[in-house]
Amino acid sequence: MIDAHGTEGHPPKMKHAKTKFQWRLTPASSALSVAAGTKGELVARPPSPLTGGYQSARCARPLPETSNKVFHTNPRRAMRNLLAAMLAALLLAGCLSNPAIDDSRQMLAAGQTDAAILRLADAARQDPADTELRGVYHRQRELAASRLLAAADGARGAGNGAEAEAIYRRVQRIDEHNPRVAAGLAALAADRRRAGLIKEGEAALAKNNAALAERQARTVLAEAPAHAAARALLRAVQDRQAQADAKALTPKAAPPKPISLEFRDAQLKTVFEALARSSGLNFVFDKDVKADTKVTLFVRNSSVDETVRLILASNQLESKQLNENSLLIYPKTAAKAKDHQEMVVRSFFLANADAKQAQAMLKNVLKAKDMFIDEKIGLLVIKDTADVVKLAERLIESLDLAEPEVVLDIEVLEISRNQLYEIGLDFPDQIGYGLLQPTTSTTTVTGTSTQTTVNLGGTLAPGYIDLKNRSGLTAFTANPGLLLNLKSQGGDSNLLANPRIRVRNREKAKIHIGDKLPVFTTTSTANVGVAASVSYLDVGLKLDVEPVVHLQDEVAIKVSLEVSSVVKEVSGPSNSTAYQIGTRSAATTLRLKNGETQVLAGLISNEERNSANKLPGLGDLPLIGRLFASNRDSSSKTEIVLLITPRIVRSLAPPQTSEPALAAGTETSVGAPALRLSPTAAGSLRLSTRLGAAGRATPVEEAVAEPAADPAETIKPAAPPAPSPEPPPKDVPTVPPAPTPAGAAPPERPGELREAAPQ
Repeated sequence: MIDAHGTEGHPPKMKHAKTKFQWRLTPASSALSVAAGTKGELVARPPSPLTGGYQSARCARPLPETSNKVFHTNPRRAMRNLLAAMLAALLLAGCLSNPAIDDSRQMLAAGQTDAAILRLADAARQDPADTELRGVYHRQRELAASRLLAAADGARGAGNGAEAEAIYRRVQRIDEHNPRVAAGLAALAADRRRAGLIKEGEAALAKNNAALAERQARTVLAEAPAHAAARALLRAVQDRQAQADAKALTPKAAPPKPISLEFRDAQLKTVFEALARSSGLNFVFDKDVKADTKVTLFVRNSSVDETVRLILASNQLESKQLNENSLLIYPKTAAKAKDHQEMVVRSFFLANADAKQAQAMLKNVLKAKDMFIDEKIGLLVIKDTADVVKLAERLIESLDLAEPEVVLDIEVLEISRNQLYEIGLDFPDQIGYGLLQPTTSTTTVTGTSTQTTVNLGGTLAPGYIDLKNRSGLTAFTANPGLLLNLKSQGGDSNLLANPRIRVRNREKAKIHIGDKLPVFTTTSTANVGVAASVSYLDVGLKLDVEPVVHLQDEVAIKVSLEVSSVVKEVSGPSNSTAYQIGTRSAATTLRLKNGETQVLAGLISNEERNSANKLPGLGDLPLIGRLFASNRDSSSKTEIVLLITPRIVRSLAPPQTSEPALAAGTETSVGAPALRLSPTAAGSLRLSTRLGAAGRATPVEEAVAEPAADPAETIKPAAPPAPSPEPPPKDVPTVPPAPTPAGAAPPERPGELREAAPQ
């Protein structure tokens, strides 16, 4: 304890408290200050926590109200006491922390992550006002959830759904409302459902049910366009369908044997009636189908579905499948197509192609009208017939390809060579006669005045002499020394830039290595003033490349190289500054193989200078003239070399297809199957017409064994029907036809189509 006089002792006695002193510890000197009142009496304060003792002061006389006195104490003792107080505060704060935090740390150290987070969650529910506990709980929960979710996503990507689900459930126990958990579980359920659809499709394809397999594959691809198994299944279905020359109408509708048809000017409904009886198909006619339409048809050894489509196409009719063996026949008009033709809607998520480009392609190629695009997410929605949508899918598959990318290894070298030769004698090149620099001397005459004396110049002004007095003139030379120059310098410098950039196909990449020089431009406007603007000029190395990746791992590159440097500064009007730029540039297009290196050189700048310092006359003498001269020869050569090597990262991979060309239907029926009559084996069903008992044509079915028709055989057009005989008068009774004897052919009537004789 230190009193007011700086001595150590016991606390002074208290007298009265009229004059109060205030002690404080100053930060700079760790001193105690005392402020006095009006009386200057002694005041003792309670023990200080910093010094550990009493603070006292004694004043000899009263101090002013605002005066302060500083009394120094021991800084080491104060610092020790301060550290002890801080340590006690930290220990007290540690004792006051929630024990759940310590428990959770021990559990985390032991690897019990779930138990630690559940312990923190339980403590946070019991004490919601503890902000420290809540902060630790949320931080540990987020760290554990992020780590577990990353592991779950990895297991799901590897196809281990059971492990991924177990991890998701584990995260759900520690973070019940985590949105990534719900999304992950939903994705797992979708993966299982898609895997089931793929298995059903593969089983259906194994049983030759390509329609079911295609439907399952397209269902999966509608949800996940990049599903590898679904794409493989759809490709297998397309390969299976491409192997068949024609597709049956339905598996159950095809008759066991092909048929042959022979009709001449028969009514349309009569022909379909014969087909219905022979094939088991049901035909429903629209009310606008003309009943008096005549059909002439000669078909041998053909399938039912091809024959039906041929009859419909030749009579401007269309069909709509109602079930596995029923067809609706309606006129092929725009109004009827709107009523009966079914439309489908398909959404395509484009991964690489531009949505506008895909829309333009479908509009130009398929004449599709009802389309919508969303460029933000690359979505294209199309509404059209099923045939058009299938064809659109094939076209989009060929368009939505990943852009090829290439890495360009570029090396730019600037090779400089400098050579200097300087040999000879340097003689004095100036000899003069005149006034030397005048010297002055100053002499002090009195204590306050001085006198200056000028030598070699008299009293004239400096630089002027009196020609009558030549004492100040002398002969002189500027450099009387004689120097022998023997110098040879040489230098090589290589400046290398080795950028390595990755560029997408048909995209430009720019490289600039150098400086940007500021160029100021002033603009003067009447009644406004002068405005200054700054622009920057690129100086250095500029390289522009644009690669085009071709098939067979070849890359075509457009290269533009420019090397520039500042030659000198040029002063312009109004104190403006410009620069004279020296430029060397080259532009070319080359085509290289993957990994092939091409060297572009020849941008050479060659400069040679020769100079000589000679004595007049003597330096021009032959042989000995070099003794009176100094020659300086310098040469500088700079060459730019460019080495470029393309390395393809992603090449152009066309989609795999089993058909080089896609069948697109006709102009009016885009995507419709082509009309074909495929030859079949011999032994077919022949359909023809005969007169029945009532005297009308009745289709007759016969099983005949006939060989397949010769492809070169041409069916001659049928003769026109004979004119119908005039009806008998009303009063003349109609005679019924006579019965036909067994084994005899019935009498021929005009317009009757008889059965063709077996060949």
